[in-house]
This record gives sequence, C-alpha cells and structure tokens, in this order.
Amino acid sequence: MHKTVVINVVGLTPALIGQYTPRLNAWQQKTAQASIKPIVPAVTCSMQATYLTGKMPSDHGIVGNGWYFRDECEIKFWRQSNKLVQAPKIWEAAKALDPNFTCANLFWWYNMYSSVDVAVTPRPMYPADGRKLPDIYSQPAELRDDLQRDLGQFPLFNFWGPNSSIASSRWIAESAKTVEQRYNPTLSLIYLPHLDYCFQQYGADSERCASQLAEIDQVVGDLLDFYEQRNARIVILSEYGITSVNRPVAINRLLRAAGLIAVREELGRELLDAGVSKAFAVADHQIAHVYVNDLSYLERVKALLEATPGIAKVLDAEGKREYGLDHERSGELVAIAEADAWFSYYYWLDDQRAPDFARAVDIHRKPGYDPAELFVDPHLRLPMAKIGLTLAKKKLGFRYLMDVIGLDPSVVRGSHGIISSDPVHAPLLLTNQPSLLPEAALHATDVYQILWRHLVEG
Repeated sequence: MHKTVVINVVGLTPALIGQYTPRLNAWQQKTAQASIKPIVPAVTCSMQATYLTGKMPSDHGIVGNGWYFRDECEIKFWRQSNKLVQAPKIWEAAKALDPNFTCANLFWWYNMYSSVDVAVTPRPMYPADGRKLPDIYSQPAELRDDLQRDLGQFPLFNFWGPNSSIASSRWIAESAKTVEQRYNPTLSLIYLPHLDYCFQQYGADSERCASQLAEIDQVVGDLLDFYEQRNARIVILSEYGITSVNRPVAINRLLRAAGLIAVREELGRELLDAGVSKAFAVADHQIAHVYVNDLSYLERVKALLEATPGIAKVLDAEGKREYGLDHERSGELVAIAEADAWFSYYYWLDDQRAPDFARAVDIHRKPGYDPAELFVDPHLRLPMAKIGLTLAKKKLGFRYLMDVIGLDPSVVRGSHGIISSDPVHAPLLLTNQPSLLPEAALHATDVYQILWRHLVEG
C-alpha cells in the first residue's frame, strides 16, 4: 500500500485559501481540489465518522458530537471510545487486505481503544481535589510520556476555551512528525483544530481572522514539506465551513416554557433532568436532537418547533430517513436551524439559577454544545485578576472553579452544522494525486473511497 497522510484542517474552505495562506495557496495550484457536500449534522464527530467509514449516521451511529444515552438517561458529549462507531473503519479494511498496513491517528475523534496501531488524543487528568490537568492518552502507552518529554506537556487549555491558540495545532503537528519518524505508519490521520476558534467567535470574516489563517498556513506548510520529503500521498480536507450567525435559539427554554422540561435543584442551581422530562433538546451547533420521552406530546412538540423563528425544518421519522439520521441515538425529532441561527443549550429561565458549570469550560457536564466557552465573560470586572487568583488556588492544590464564561450567547458569531448552499464556503479536499480525484464535487460519504484509492491504486 502507498504511504498516505490525511491532514484535517478544521473549517478550511475554498474562500479562505488566498492572501493569508500563501503555502496552501501555492500547494493548491499544483494539486486537485473538490468541494464536499457534508452530511447533516456537519459537525466534527459525525463528519469524521462518515469520512472514515463511508457511511451515514444511520449506519455508523454518530448522530452528533453528543446525544442522549437512553439506557442511562444522560446526555453525553465528546465521548472517546472508538467502540461507539458502529461501522468498519478504513484502517480495518486496509489491514484485512494487507497485514503489513499500519495506521496512526493523531487527534481525530473516537481515538481511544480503537484498532489503529498508534493513537494520540487529549485525555485530561482529574485528581480528587477538583483540578483538571493537561494530559494525553496514547497507544502504545509509553508514547504518552515520550511525546510530553520531547514536546512539552500537551497544551490542553490552548485546545479549547478562551485561551485557544495555534499552540495546540502546532503540538499535534509536531507529534505527528515524531510518530512518523518512530513508527512509519502507512496511513496517518492528523487533526488541526485551529480555525475553529476565530471563525466561531467572529463569523466568516477572513480579515478578522487573518492572523489565525497565517498561523495554520505555516503549520500545514511545514507538514507538507515534511511528508513530501517522505514521498507520501497527501490529502488535505476539512469537515465543514463556518458561516456567520446572529440568532441564538434557546430551544430548551422554549420547551421549558411549554412545561415539557423538568429540572432538579442542587444548592440553589438547576440541573436538567432528562430522564423525567417530557421532551428536551440536545443542542449541537445548528442541529438539535429533540428527545420526546412521552410520545403523546410528539405532535405538540413538532408544531411548537415549526412555529419557532430561527428553525428552518423539523425532521420527523420520514425526514430522518431522508437525511440519513434514522438511528436509535437520534432524537424523535431533529431541528435544523436557519442559516443565520444556531441552538444554545440553555434551559434555565433565571441566570442566577444557572448551574455552576455554565460559567466554566466544561464540555462533558453541559447537556449541549456551548461555543460561549471561547469567550471570557465581557461583564467580568478585572477578569485577568480573577483568572490569576483561581490559577493560584489550583497551583496550591485547592479546589477551584474557573467561572469566567458568560451567559450571553449573542457573542457567538459563527456556527456550522447545516449544508451550505455556496461551494466556496463548503468543506474541501485537496490532493497531490490528481488522477485519484476524478470528481470536482463529492458527497461526504465519497471521501472514504477517495482515501482508499490513495492507499491502494497506482
């Protein structure tokens, strides 16, 4: 099989390659390019699972970045076990064809306990004193210590949150080079998240995000030089394009006002009690899975959603089949936002009763995706002093709460999840093997076959 490298540059679209990305622009001129029609939802976990299996969510089961685990009556986001992906992956097919084939997965999702040969993924430590410490999970296990000894501790707090920066993508790129030199995998999967940050903060404004484009261009350009020297077939692709939004839709507040959501009070704070709610939404960018525990309310909920400004479409059983979302993990209904709208997860009606994790970067506890985590609360007085005092508590080993995230969703100006009508804002695929990309436009499920051709043809 042929050595192949897949560099996933999150949020990259044809419209962003140009003035601020000279390395990508030069590489584009000598490669083949196709636009990708994404699935719904066009979000990280679902798109990656489709690329790596060639299947729709109805087959691979990854219906979003998170969903309602019905057997546990809990909403869970950003799970990591590869066992959750219910379809064969490309590396498994390759291993069956060639026993000498090996695969390295650098930070693509569902990267724990998989059948790849080398894996590296974020995995913080949570000591009993309440701290969250940067760390990674690796396979082989000893690679974890080797990478952090040679490259420094993985910069977790630059990977997501208000301190997000190029440091995390640069660390991932350097770890990919180390893995290549040590293990020489046949297929390398590399995830570079940097563009996610600025464009979700400010929308589709390449001028505002010019420095971030230049930073990722440098990291990608360095990887291109490195892998070209190793005679690799190189694919650059992205999962979605981020477009401008200005209408947050508080879908759970709508359901709560209709008497459908139950909450549990703890220390004066309200927690969504999914198991006894008649209906609730799992908000995920521009898509929301709406779970209706009491089916006698199904039509009422559907009518309520269809009458809500900012919601373009509500998928029922037939609609889910049409979109390839007819899987038991999906909600009974799926709400799709208008192009300029997105769904917040907020369910409380009084900010004083919001749960403590609402004001923190806490991707696992929140019952939905929260892009406001990219911002320090603009209403905080002396935010840097507050952050410094909290970090001092952390270093001293005390319990602490980094409650610096605001509760105003209007600060978020970019989102994704729906299918863009304009190809220049759609995800893309670039390859240095033009003969292996015969089509100018691909469906997301076609990417699997394109990657397969890179491995086996020629």
